[in-house]
Amino acid sequence: MLAAAGLSHEIFGQRLLPITTVYDPFMVRGLDALNYACYQDARFMLFGTPSGVTLAPEGGAHRSIGTPLIGMAQDELASFEPAFTGELACFMEWAFAYMQRDGKKADGADWQRETWGGSVYLRLSTRVLEQPRRPLDSIRADVIDGAYWLRPPGPDAEVIVAYQGTVATEAIAASASLAEGRRNVGILAVTSADRLSADWQAAQTVRIDGRAMESHIERSLSSVPRDALIVTVIDGHPATLS
Repeated sequence: MLAAAGLSHEIFGQRLLPITTVYDPFMVRGLDALNYACYQDARFMLFGTPSGVTLAPEGGAHRSIGTPLIGMAQDELASFEPAFTGELACFMEWAFAYMQRDGKKADGADWQRETWGGSVYLRLSTRVLEQPRRPLDSIRADVIDGAYWLRPPGPDAEVIVAYQGTVATEAIAASASLAEGRRNVGILAVTSADRLSADWQAAQTVRIDGRAMESHIERSLSSVPRDALIVTVIDGHPATLS
C-alpha cells in the first residue's frame, strides 16, 4: 500500500504523503516490497515500533534486532532512531520536505540526497522516557545529520558513551557511574547510524578523488582524545554502531 500510494506523483502527477506504522520485528516480512518500492522511487514515511527486545516475553520472533541494519542498507531510504520527542519533531519536519524533493541526482559528495529525496523509516519504541527540556534550534542540524553531544566530553575525556534509541536512560545512568572513576565522560546521542555511516563513507570517497571533506562524525569526535574509549549502546544489532 505504501509503494502504491507513494508512486502517486508518477501515476497522477500529484504527490501523496503516505504514513503508516508496522510491527518493527515484521519489517523483514516485507523486505522485497520495501526494496522494490524504494527502487521505483515511491515516497512514504514508515514507523517501526516497538524497537529492540521490548516484546521479548512474547518470544524470539518479536525481537527487532536487525532492523537498524535494514535501515542502513536499503538505498533511497533514510532511517532514524530518536530517543526523545524533540528529536522526532526535527526528523518529521525534515522528512516531509525530503519526501517531496524532485531534483537531479548529484555526485557522491551529496550523501544526504536532499537534491532528489526519498522515503523515511523511523525506528521507535513504546517505552516511556523522561523528556529533556531544551531549545532544539541549537542542535537541530546535528540531530538531522545523525549525532549530537547530549553531554560534551571534557578536554581529557577517557570514555565516551555513544547510544542510539531508547537505551538513552541506561546510557545516561552508566555515564554517571563511570564518572566516579573516569574523567570527563561524554555522552554522544546517535540519532541516525544510517546518515553517519553514509556521510563517513562519502567523505572517504571524496578524499580519494583529491578533494577535502570532513564527515559529521569526524567533526563531532575531533575534540575527543585519540586514546579515549568509545562504548556503544543500542537495543539492536551491535554492528549498527561499529
